[in-house]
Amino acid sequence: MVPMNNWRAVPKLTQCVRTLLQGGVIAYPTEAVWGLGCDPDNDHAVEKILRLKKRPVHKGLILVAASIEQLDFLLHDLEPEYYQKLEASWPGANTWLIPHKGRVSPMVTGKHATVAVRVSNHPIVKALCEGFGGPIVSTSANPMGLSAAKSQMQVRRYFAKEALSYATGVVGGRSTPSVIRDLYTDAIIRA
Repeated sequence: MVPMNNWRAVPKLTQCVRTLLQGGVIAYPTEAVWGLGCDPDNDHAVEKILRLKKRPVHKGLILVAASIEQLDFLLHDLEPEYYQKLEASWPGANTWLIPHKGRVSPMVTGKHATVAVRVSNHPIVKALCEGFGGPIVSTSANPMGLSAAKSQMQVRRYFAKEALSYATGVVGGRSTPSVIRDLYTDAIIRA
């Protein structure tokens, strides 16, 4: 098996990175489910994900990264205690709501003053973010109201007529998606 830090050696990952850079949408395994992803700075790509999922823009989406450094544009002015809280919880299935201060497209943040961010420990997610050079949008690969896809085959059934690039791999060992919490209040938004 090729180590995921050498994403260029895996043709499917190379194609997914190319798709991200060209403004397309990818499907890939995460810790618990398959996800859809794109460049968070490309509103057309984000809009495509929202259309595929039939998800209202006001709900917002998650950004997933390979390392905390990839989120520095959002975290560089956090108080040290909050930065340390993030460091202690990552990488892993902990998604935090943090103030975006206008640094992320409203297509990603929705109606919120915060954006959901996570540093993943899934090797495919990490490889995709490393190859892309930053965080990517991450949302479950399913139309609203249907169960989240646990396999590539299920994603292909959901989005059979769509042009997506598919990563190789399987979901991690989690049975549920990441916990989402507010960084400042610790309020749990999704358990």
